[in-house]
Amino acid sequence: MDERTTRYRDDDVVYAGVVGENLTITSANPVNYHQAITDPSGCEPIDIDAKLFVPSSDAPLPTVMVVPGSLGVGPNHEAHAETLVEAGFAVCVVDPFGPRAVTSTVAKQTAYSFAASAFDVLATLRALRDRPEIDATRIAAQGHSRGGSAVTIAASRRFADPIVGTGVGLAAAYAVYPWCGHQFLDPSIGSTRYRSIIGERDEWCSVQEVQAQTTAIRLSGGDASMRLVADAHHSFDRAGEVHTLDDAAVAPPAPTIMLADDGAMIDPRRGEPDPSLTDYDMFVAAFAGGHARQGAAIGSIGDQPQVFLDDMLEFHQQLTA
Repeated sequence: MDERTTRYRDDDVVYAGVVGENLTITSANPVNYHQAITDPSGCEPIDIDAKLFVPSSDAPLPTVMVVPGSLGVGPNHEAHAETLVEAGFAVCVVDPFGPRAVTSTVAKQTAYSFAASAFDVLATLRALRDRPEIDATRIAAQGHSRGGSAVTIAASRRFADPIVGTGVGLAAAYAVYPWCGHQFLDPSIGSTRYRSIIGERDEWCSVQEVQAQTTAIRLSGGDASMRLVADAHHSFDRAGEVHTLDDAAVAPPAPTIMLADDGAMIDPRRGEPDPSLTDYDMFVAAFAGGHARQGAAIGSIGDQPQVFLDDMLEFHQQLTA
């Protein structure tokens, strides 16, 4: 899980013989979900990086957006992108870190807001829909860890409607070991197809929160499914032995922060929505409550990377049905 030493946009990248095209995505840095929902045009603007890979085709292609986790674009994301290009998908790899001068959020998840991460997904969706070689009705987002949180929130109609409009949304969202510590009281995702996948031994994210999020979406009428991978740790899609990152700041037992319809966080100790609350406030509360610790394991065992690849391809191939 090495940090990048170069900015992804500055690398010449070829996946499955397809040369990546640099994109500049107009996104934003909302301070919290409430600002993103109630004043999307008033959020601090920022341009983020992405690379688009489009296989040769006579018709617009189904597309998968790959959104990285806490160390930015890594070898696993690049490998998955190549696999998807080989399978005939257009792929857009998003780099939210380079433009923000962030190399890692492993030790500090508040380097920028989780709302900004989800905003990046919708901003990229909006940009991809304007490309003639892409089928605007078949754009999926695949997010890992923090990126899994981003695609989950971006699929929520409470978040998406004010930013991209009621008629616009992801065709599918594949949340890979997602952090689900923020959940809307109204989890409706409209017509988006949703799937979460997480290892049962994950030390970064709460399996119970992922179960709750996926079940809530399904109970609200959404097409949602979940897979729990036996004996798997965080980042089980990566080749490499299980090992501990000592600087990881994690708090899986912390109470879930629910979000009102306007994005205001609800402090579980008070039960009332507060538009001024931010990620930082809630993470400080988690530490003060004794829920946080340093150090968490990543890596894979045996055929777990192949288990992931099979699940990934099966999910995204439904875009071609």
